[in-house]
Amino acid sequence: MKSLFPLQACDSRGDKQLSSSIPSSAPCNSHNALLVLSPIHLPLGSSSFPSPSFLLSTFSSILSVLLDLFKILILKLASINTDFAFSLYKELALKNPNKNILFSPFSISAALAILSLGASSNTLEEILGGLKFNLTETPEADIHRGFGHLLHMLSQPGDQVNISIGSMIFVDKHLQILTEFKEKARALYQSEASMTDFQQPDEAKKLINDYVRKQTQGKIKELMSELDARTVMVLVNYIYFKGKWKMPFDPEDTFEAKFHLGNSRSVKVPMMNIEDLTTPYFRDEDLSCSVVELKYTSNASALFILPDEGRMQQVEASLQPETLKKWKDSLRPRKIDQLYVPKFSISTDYSLEKILPQLGIREVFSEEADLSRITGTKDLRVSQVVHKAVLDVAETGTEAAAATGLKVVPFSAKHISMTVRFNRPFLMIIFDTNTQTPLFLAKITNPKRG
Repeated sequence: MKSLFPLQACDSRGDKQLSSSIPSSAPCNSHNALLVLSPIHLPLGSSSFPSPSFLLSTFSSILSVLLDLFKILILKLASINTDFAFSLYKELALKNPNKNILFSPFSISAALAILSLGASSNTLEEILGGLKFNLTETPEADIHRGFGHLLHMLSQPGDQVNISIGSMIFVDKHLQILTEFKEKARALYQSEASMTDFQQPDEAKKLINDYVRKQTQGKIKELMSELDARTVMVLVNYIYFKGKWKMPFDPEDTFEAKFHLGNSRSVKVPMMNIEDLTTPYFRDEDLSCSVVELKYTSNASALFILPDEGRMQQVEASLQPETLKKWKDSLRPRKIDQLYVPKFSISTDYSLEKILPQLGIREVFSEEADLSRITGTKDLRVSQVVHKAVLDVAETGTEAAAATGLKVVPFSAKHISMTVRFNRPFLMIIFDTNTQTPLFLAKITNPKRG
C-alpha cells in the first residue's frame, strides 16, 4: 500500500489575502427548510403584469429567506468546528502537560475535510465523525458546501483585514488522481494540484517548504523536516492571520514583570499595560475564571480566559461550544483600570497521527484505509499529519487580522476599581466575528518558552 502524507495546517498571521471563487448554491435540506416558489397566476385575457415594486418585494423576500438559511448553515458549521477544536485541545493538553498549546482548529478541519473528499465507507465516516459531523443530520455534500462558503467568507478582503487561507495538493507525477477529486477540491476548497517528483525527496521537500514559507509570509519556515520514502501525495493547508488591536498598547508602558508558572516558580516577561480600557468583560463564578475580549480593528476578536489560581484544569474540562456561547453572550462593556497582558511569541509542532485516533479517526492510518475516491483503488493510506503554528502577541496586535476602530466610551455609573493581570497561565481564542469561527486556540503556560 502506498503512503499518503497529508500535512494538515501551517498557521501564522499576516498581510497576504487570498481571493476565492466557489459555487453559490446554498444547501438547505440539512436544516429541514423548504422553499417553495409559486408561479404568479393572472386572469385569462388580462393584460396586466406584476408591478416592478411587487417583483422587487418578492425577490427581496426570497433573498431574505436564502440569506437566513445561509446564516443558519454558517453558524451550525461554526458550532461544530468549535466542538472539534475543544475536543482536540483536550487531547493535546493531556499529552502536553504544562506546555504551551497552539493550533488552528479551522486549518486542521479544512485539511481533513479535503481528505474526506477522497474517502469512502468507514474511512469517510470516521473522518467526518472525528470532525464532529453527524451524517444522518448533515449530508456529506452539505458539509463540503458549508466549508466552501465559510472559506469564501473568511478569504474576502476587507478594510485592513488580512486573513489568508488556502490549500495545495502536491501529487507524485506518476500517481493518477481521479478528475472528480481534483475538481471538487478546486471548486469547494480552492485547492489546486501540483505535480511533484517525490523520487527526488530533497527537491520535493524544498518545493513544499518554499510554498508554505511564501504563503505564511515567512512565519512557517520549515513545515516538513523529512519525507517518507513511500510518499506519493502531500496535502498542505495553511492559514495566515494578522491583526491590530482596536485599542493598542503603548510600547513605552511595557515593563518587565513576573509571570507565575505555579509551584512557587516564575519567569520575567515583558508585560504590556493599558489603563482605563472599556472592553467586553465577564466574570464566570461557576468556572472561577475571568473573560476579557480584546477586539481587532475588523471582524476578528481575541478572548482571553484567566482561570483563578489552581483552576485551569476545571476550566479546561468545561470547554465546549455551550461554554464559549455562554461567555460570548455574557460579555458586557466594563471599565478596567489596569489591564496587564504579556508580550510573547510561541510556536508549536504536532504529529497529529498520534492524536486523531483518540477522536475516532483511525482507519485512514491503517492498511484498511479506503481512499479510493482519490485514485479509484484502495492503495493509499495516511502516514503522517503535521501541524505547525506560530503566534505573536505584541503592543500593536497579533499576527492575525487588521483594520481601524474606536474606543468604547465609558458609561456613567458608580465605578468599582478593577485590575486584571494575565500573569499566570491563561487561554486565548482568536475567532472571526462574522462567522463565529475559531481560527486559533492557545494555552499560554510560559510566555518565555518559544
